[in-house]
Amino acid sequence: MVLEKLSEGLRNAINKILRSNVADKEAVEELVKELQRALLTSDVNVELVFEISENIKKKALDETLPPGISRREHIVKIVYDELTNILGRKAYPLEIKPGKSNVIMLVGIQGSGKTTTVAKLARYLSKRGVKTGVVCADTFRAGAYEQLYQLINELNVPFYGDQNSKNSVNVAKKGIEKLQKEECEAIIVDTSGRHKEEKGLMKEMQDIAKAILPQEIILLIDGTLGQQASSQAKAFKDATNIGSIIVTKLDGSARGGGALSAVAATGAPIKFISTGEKIEDIESFNPTGFVGRLLGMGDLQSLLDKVREAELKTDKNAAMAFLSGRFTLKDFYESMEQLKKMGPISKVFDMLGVGAKIPNDLKDVADDKMRYWKVMLQSMTNEELVDPKIIDRSRIIRIARGSGTQTRDVKELIDQYFAAKKMAKMMGKQRTRGKRGMQLPPGISPEQIRKWKGKLA
Repeated sequence: MVLEKLSEGLRNAINKILRSNVADKEAVEELVKELQRALLTSDVNVELVFEISENIKKKALDETLPPGISRREHIVKIVYDELTNILGRKAYPLEIKPGKSNVIMLVGIQGSGKTTTVAKLARYLSKRGVKTGVVCADTFRAGAYEQLYQLINELNVPFYGDQNSKNSVNVAKKGIEKLQKEECEAIIVDTSGRHKEEKGLMKEMQDIAKAILPQEIILLIDGTLGQQASSQAKAFKDATNIGSIIVTKLDGSARGGGALSAVAATGAPIKFISTGEKIEDIESFNPTGFVGRLLGMGDLQSLLDKVREAELKTDKNAAMAFLSGRFTLKDFYESMEQLKKMGPISKVFDMLGVGAKIPNDLKDVADDKMRYWKVMLQSMTNEELVDPKIIDRSRIIRIARGSGTQTRDVKELIDQYFAAKKMAKMMGKQRTRGKRGMQLPPGISPEQIRKWKGKLA
């Protein structure tokens, strides 16, 4: 998960206050200490951490409770609001005007993952029906053209570059002219990586921007920079008209919290975050949903986006059966296949807000394991598929022989099935609590949860 250690620390702090008998001053101070520890470990600015701490203490102890919720629930909402505030609170989507050439220029520091992110963004837009083209105007780094060409070629989107030219401005202009003739709606221009102290390259960036007049200039910031991300973002913003920011390398970064909060403080909105090395590991940044995931509340909007991208078909009866834990081994396999269409299963569970409660074995189901499962299921009788409880050792041996697998593999599949049933029942109970007034993130209704959960089966 993105910022896993920060998320774990925040959830532990929240769980302590929810489990406490009385949400008094002592409990609030203990909560604040836990939050401080989690935020400081993630390299969030010390002054900002103490500002958040003071706000939480003041509001938690002094504010009048809204009708219908407990003090503990109110405190959780205060924490949610404070963390959301430091990340910008509002989502800023990338605006693409249909039927027009929208030029998007990407700039960033060397080593920030810019070339890969260009391909990620191209895939992201093309998967959403935007005809996208890419121009390689990085004429400085050896191998930049070849690397980007290989990535873009796999996506089957138009591409332009000139390996023989060192004039990045001319390459950018010619590339845009070519892709405009191909009626590309989004033209992503990749530029050379540069540091704020490299005045020649900073001027080149300004020259490209003046020549192509992009609708938006997006700055890539390395999430491992921590608080130093702020000075880099400010330098680029002063040099040219930075419209938005993509923060990269947030998967497993201990300093990612510092980078996110530092960049947000510059006033340039974070529009995307890169969450892994795979081409699909990019997502639009929604501060409210992101904080919801950190706190274990889930990010419904990101999940819905994933569902739409995977073009999943919903079966209402199957969904209800899933949420009540009434599904067969075959149903389980089909549900896992559907989930994998939305990306790594562990990330989907994080979006659900139940990632911390799901066994790691169930979250780390790989494609090769799914193929083994399919063969095992084909070696089972209908009776076994409907009621896996009857599968004893002798049946396990028979299924393993029939599928060319080991008995431990068959046992693992059955164990995963029962773990999934337990998880599904837990989700079903959460759904019921949502109807009874469970504290939800702002703007999310129980009705939305009911519709959303139906998309999982």
